[in-house]
Amino acid sequence: MKSHYSDAPVSSIPARHTLSVLVDNEPGVLARIAGLFSGRGYNIESLTVSETEHEKHVSRITIVTTGTAMVIDQIKHQLDRLVPVHRVVDLTTEGEAIERELALVKLVGKGESRSEALRLAAAFGARTVDATLDSFVFELTGTSEEIERYLRAVSELGLAEVSRTGIAAMARGVAAF
Repeated sequence: MKSHYSDAPVSSIPARHTLSVLVDNEPGVLARIAGLFSGRGYNIESLTVSETEHEKHVSRITIVTTGTAMVIDQIKHQLDRLVPVHRVVDLTTEGEAIERELALVKLVGKGESRSEALRLAAAFGARTVDATLDSFVFELTGTSEEIERYLRAVSELGLAEVSRTGIAAMARGVAAF
């Protein structure tokens, strides 16, 4: 199959993939997974990890990476072979996934920039989590693209600091991970 944009086969065009990996929550698992990526020269664009089944001590790792179809298949197979890994799902190929990211954004300023910061926060659905006479900290949850748009909008209003969680993702519909 050929791409609409070039003569290169579709499988040779790098694409962004969101991988969901269910693992035992034990020391060294994250380091082994990160080592698998770095040892082969693959980049992790976003990484989110948390224990999701406390009684079973199982964690879910969400990894966003970019690669050709062959590279993504290789990553999935190598992840599957690691002993503490229970399951690897490519949410990108499973259909449209729900992806969200949380950002904390600190804006510093006085006067008109404060009013504009509050107006933009309301327009983007950001919540004020801290306010002083000189600064605000806003919490924003949305897609990475929505957060990027917000950051561009407030960039001239005294943007002082940004902290982002990375992407949390889940497949749509009734299928359970």
